Amino acid sequence: MTQPFDPSAFLSTCSGRPGVYRMFDIDGKLLYVGKAKNLKKRLASYFRKTGHAPKTGALVARIAQVETTITANETEALLLEQTLIKESRPPYNILLRDDKSYPYVHLSDGEFPRLSIHRGAKKAKGRYFGPYPSAGAIRESLSILQKTFHVRQCEDSFYKNRTRPCLQYQIKRCKAPCVNLVEPQIYNDDVRHSVMFLEGRSNALTDELNALMEKAAMNLDFEHAAELRDQIGLLRRVQDQQSMDGGTGDVDVVAAFVNPGGACVHLISVRGGRVLGSKNFFPQVGIEEEVGEVMSAFLAQYFLGGGERELPGEVIVNVVNEDFPALIDAIDASRGREIIISHRVRGTRARWQQLAVTNAEQALMARLANRQHVTARFEALAQVLKLDEPPQRLECYDISHSSGEATVASCVVFGPEGPIKSDYRRYNIEGITAGDDYAAMHQALTRRFSRIKDGEGKLPDILLVDGGKGQLSMARDVMNELAVPDLILLGVAKGATRKAGFETLYLNDAAHEFTLKGDSPALHLIQQIRDEAHRFAITGHRARRGKTRRTSTLEGVAGVGPTRRRDLLKHFGGLQELSRASIEEIAKAPGISKKLAESIYANLHSE
Repeated sequence: MTQPFDPSAFLSTCSGRPGVYRMFDIDGKLLYVGKAKNLKKRLASYFRKTGHAPKTGALVARIAQVETTITANETEALLLEQTLIKESRPPYNILLRDDKSYPYVHLSDGEFPRLSIHRGAKKAKGRYFGPYPSAGAIRESLSILQKTFHVRQCEDSFYKNRTRPCLQYQIKRCKAPCVNLVEPQIYNDDVRHSVMFLEGRSNALTDELNALMEKAAMNLDFEHAAELRDQIGLLRRVQDQQSMDGGTGDVDVVAAFVNPGGACVHLISVRGGRVLGSKNFFPQVGIEEEVGEVMSAFLAQYFLGGGERELPGEVIVNVVNEDFPALIDAIDASRGREIIISHRVRGTRARWQQLAVTNAEQALMARLANRQHVTARFEALAQVLKLDEPPQRLECYDISHSSGEATVASCVVFGPEGPIKSDYRRYNIEGITAGDDYAAMHQALTRRFSRIKDGEGKLPDILLVDGGKGQLSMARDVMNELAVPDLILLGVAKGATRKAGFETLYLNDAAHEFTLKGDSPALHLIQQIRDEAHRFAITGHRARRGKTRRTSTLEGVAGVGPTRRRDLLKHFGGLQELSRASIEEIAKAPGISKKLAESIYANLHSE
């Protein structure tokens, strides 16, 4: 019979030197691999009686054996840890699923070169641009180039055997060099412009196209001028993504975002100061649930786990971790090159950093909102509320206003397959004291459930109210006034810390108060619906408030006279393209300061 694991006996003989530890279950299966500056201190933290996160507690409960390997220093421990994680992929470690083949854009040789995605050894003749973070980033760039400059992307075998133009020519994505419908010089100009785009020289490219457009217009070649105008518009539209003034060097921008439902790491690849693209990673989160721990584990696996991966000169992160110095030393020892890890950045780098954070948050929210996750959460909610079967319809209400102005109530609806957006509703609240959220909720619920009493609409299985005891009491009063059949009411109030995962819930009345663990799928569903109701209410409130403030023409912008308006429209190729531009792009136009660009952007996008 196997003896139970005795933490006290184990720790009494454990070394305090740096090293790696491996935890096994009763069947000898590897559960977790970790490293430590001081093995004894680190392992002792697992066997304290209280204070464990749920996943750590589950790991400790399964431990039947612990093995340690002493190393000369923390750097060696980190390298050994990554080797063991890569070989065994333990279930409680953060695991990064990623391929090791890095794509490039390849421009072939020949009279009529071809643009294509390339992976592997660079044996074919021609030029290579990249590497890009993903094939998706390359496809996006190639799609832009195909629409803009019509350089062929077909296989050489297909190209050499054509006797008439293919569909790409018909939809104006290619100039059919295969059947000699374009002069070599014109095609070479298109190739040269494509190369300028791929090299990040977008400003020089648009300036050249602007000059050509004016020349064509002066020569009364309006068809060619219109074609050039469309090219300029497409380039302006993507310039923010492909090139940001002020950025230099080879940089990876990495942002981690963690919530109780999982983790996402978003990586933006910058080479030569130009953003080549980005990629989302959804690592399997082990017991490391803090953002800094997820970031450190990701960077270690990303840069140490794949020897083929190109190392940037700098990594910009959104969170710091005490393991970064050891990680830098380990990368230097393993790859023979030192990198810089930066957190406090300004200017263009700060914009890259914020962009990565935003993308990580949105990608994780989208992933958690898929149908499979939502169905499992509905089942978990049924268990928490002791229902015989999962609910089929949840409605959640929220109120939004600015100091009582333009109050709007929102109603969002979820089913087992996710949001039912066709049933979303907004209510413009009138006739109440400004800022009285209780009265606003009363009016919205009365309007909504009066229609149900009249036979219109569907009755929800559960009604969620974003608020505490007061809002729940208001909802109960409305249900009693309208004699609505028994309906489960659920109030959602922020906890004392006002952080996600610490919400206080009220079932039907204030007396039935309870909380759920931060990793509860039922709580994740409640948070998701609550956040969606909040978003929908704010969107409606801003739209309503903006109706009385709307000014969206250039004529209304102070400091933009007729000459400057003409130059702006000429720079962007029209008002539509100007409306799509960011503040940074508008500020790049001749004679436009950052402050004026902000005014122009605000007027064009006022709600």
